[in-house]
Amino acid sequence: MSLLEVRGLAKRFGGLYAVADLDLDVHEGEIVSVIGPNGAGKTTFFNVITGIYGADGGDVIFDGHHLLGFKPSQITKLGIARTFQTVHLFPNMTVLENAMVGQHCRTRSGLVGTIFQLPSTRAEEGRVREKGREALAFFGTRLSGYRHDRPASSLSYANRRRLEIARAMATEPKLLLLDEPTAGMNPKETEELTHLIARLRSEKGFTIVVIEHDMRVVKGVSDRVVALDYGRKIAEGTYEEVANEPHVIEAYLGRRATESA
Repeated sequence: MSLLEVRGLAKRFGGLYAVADLDLDVHEGEIVSVIGPNGAGKTTFFNVITGIYGADGGDVIFDGHHLLGFKPSQITKLGIARTFQTVHLFPNMTVLENAMVGQHCRTRSGLVGTIFQLPSTRAEEGRVREKGREALAFFGTRLSGYRHDRPASSLSYANRRRLEIARAMATEPKLLLLDEPTAGMNPKETEELTHLIARLRSEKGFTIVVIEHDMRVVKGVSDRVVALDYGRKIAEGTYEEVANEPHVIEAYLGRRATESA
């Protein structure tokens, strides 16, 4: 069953299409990787799905909801969470507080409850804290123990990446969108995160779409791979099928190599 359906999606900037007539289905429980050269429209695709950008055409249906026109907060509440190419954390907040932020879309207490510390508000705060701890525990010692009370800025780069995923997990999503999660990591860290992405599906049950440049990661986690170039889908299939598709090889090694030379 399709959890996410993208139909004829289009997004223009200055008259040029960053995403053009894109069709894509993501089935519940799948891990789908989206690949393509720089400027292929991958992050724009995520930004349209999550309401950061409006669309110029097409439709996005998630779990039966037509998303175009929804605010990012509404889309998060429906069950889509994401990470970003560059780490987006609150550096002066603690590791636990950053994870707890993910629960904001699930809270109900208003200003009055917060000011007067009503029993319902205190109970909700306890639940939010527990959800934050639960998300961090998935990463073992990397984000547990004394690190809960340390500022996010004190973490290593790889652990900041992990914390961003933990915050996304704390929103209680059905669909995780991971935008280049291994960017800037060394080979050992990349291997660890590859296994972690697989665990997010096998242990937590998330459906996942990954934007990734490291083909070892793509090969290691993907049920299906979708390749984009200039905003258009040029291939879709297994890793082996897409990796050997002539249009994909040209996009990575042919025309683009000539343009950058």
